Amino acid sequence: MTDLVLEQLESLGGDYQLVPCDPDLADTAAFCETYGYSVEESANAIVVASKADPPDFVMCLVLAHTRLDVNKVVRKKLGAKKTSFASADQTTQITGMQIGGVTPFGTATPLRLWIDSRVMACDQVLIGGGSRDRKLLVPPATLALHPLAEVVEDLAKTPPSEPPS
Repeated sequence: MTDLVLEQLESLGGDYQLVPCDPDLADTAAFCETYGYSVEESANAIVVASKADPPDFVMCLVLAHTRLDVNKVVRKKLGAKKTSFASADQTTQITGMQIGGVTPFGTATPLRLWIDSRVMACDQVLIGGGSRDRKLLVPPATLALHPLAEVVEDLAKTPPSEPPS
């Protein structure tokens, strides 16, 4: 089986480092806690679907400690009346990847990639690696090489701090 993720990264000339992980620890919070990475420099690739028929899909990349603004920014930018997070099944079908390993590179279906501007301010960012057994550590310049990438201001919001217990 070919590795579409690494093939696309190589063809784009992007810098990256493979970071192996236990598939049971692939979810961002568990990964960061176990392997000593910061959630402030970890990003989640989230597929969003319009509620149109047929649906329109886009992949959004936001820092793990922020929340994708799916109901305002993404909805408006998609030109949709309603949007929602794609289901795990839809995400797997469109990307060819399981949740916990989704990355913008090497998707089964080409997807537009909207990157929150905060991601681009990081020195390096940890993203999915295409499967649950690895992550990719990349400079933002590598993300910008994605052929359908667009940096979007305020794509995500910083959640309010939780009140003390």
